[in-house]
Amino acid sequence: MDAYYKPEDLAKFPEISEGSPELWNKFSQWYGAVFAEGALSEREKALIALAVAHAVQCPYCIDAYTQTSLEKGSSLSQMTEAVHVAAAIKSGATLAHGIQMKNSVAKVGFK
Repeated sequence: MDAYYKPEDLAKFPEISEGSPELWNKFSQWYGAVFAEGALSEREKALIALAVAHAVQCPYCIDAYTQTSLEKGSSLSQMTEAVHVAAAIKSGATLAHGIQMKNSVAKVGFK
């Protein structure tokens, strides 16, 4: 069976520039600036990216930022903890949106 997400497709990411090279160049410059050392270290940014990749469930990003996190000196324990932080925030947000459900129930007068 052929998989939808193929690890080798990550290397094809720059090919998206073929449809609009000027926008790709702007994206690439911005993306590079975002991940450059600043108030946060490159290692910290890679851990944040890894956590976000899990929250948005992007397998390509998970592969890329697992590798980057390792290259920037993160341990498996740090990476795992970052993933747990993302999971906690995502589950907390799901529960917080339960208030919308309760509001909808209240509108129809159901108890």
